[in-house]
Amino acid sequence: MATRAESAAATRRALLDAAAELLDLGGPEAVTLREVGARAGVTRGAPYRHFAGKDSLLTAVATESWERIGDRVHALRTDPALPASEKLRGALRALIGVGRDQPHLYQVLFRRRGDRPGERGEALERVRLQLCGPEGDPAAADRAAGRFQDEFLAIVATLVGEHDAPHYGALLLGSAHGIAGMELSGHLGPDKWRTTADELVDTLVRVVADAGETTWQRPAPHSSQPPC
Repeated sequence: MATRAESAAATRRALLDAAAELLDLGGPEAVTLREVGARAGVTRGAPYRHFAGKDSLLTAVATESWERIGDRVHALRTDPALPASEKLRGALRALIGVGRDQPHLYQVLFRRRGDRPGERGEALERVRLQLCGPEGDPAAADRAAGRFQDEFLAIVATLVGEHDAPHYGALLLGSAHGIAGMELSGHLGPDKWRTTADELVDTLVRVVADAGETTWQRPAPHSSQPPC
């Protein structure tokens, strides 16, 4: 017989799975606590015992999604059989793939900071955390996204060095986000641009790899001190 804690964990799992499914099917508008509870097959009051509201639930979905993306990039980074350029290509495609396969989730992951739950003032935030706890904590989503960024930067650093990794990392992620957005909106048409998202990723990887080779081959500056 399941313990109380195990039963609560199973209910949370069912609610999160149902919310993710509804998000994929109809976007954020389709995600309501009532619909999520019905899809999960739990009692009507169960969703309200685990989440303060829709924003809390979507934040928890986003947190788990960032964790999965971070796990995938970590696996790429630590794969000894892959060259650095392939690790970078795989990481970029992992992010763009979310936009391609789960466009509603992608939009939730990249909501403007001011539009995310938990950014309505400290007093309201304290009340919200007391009600919904860490399951819908925006700080947890930030930590999960930050872990993905750290794993990504570590891959970039193997190509261009730690000093230049933030610069090229920001360029790569900004470009990947733009590619995903153009593809998602239908503005990356092959007739107009004569390219695809995957070809653009290949170009980005080549540019950064070439920049890294230039950096590593750059001679050290000569000392201005006269010889002894």
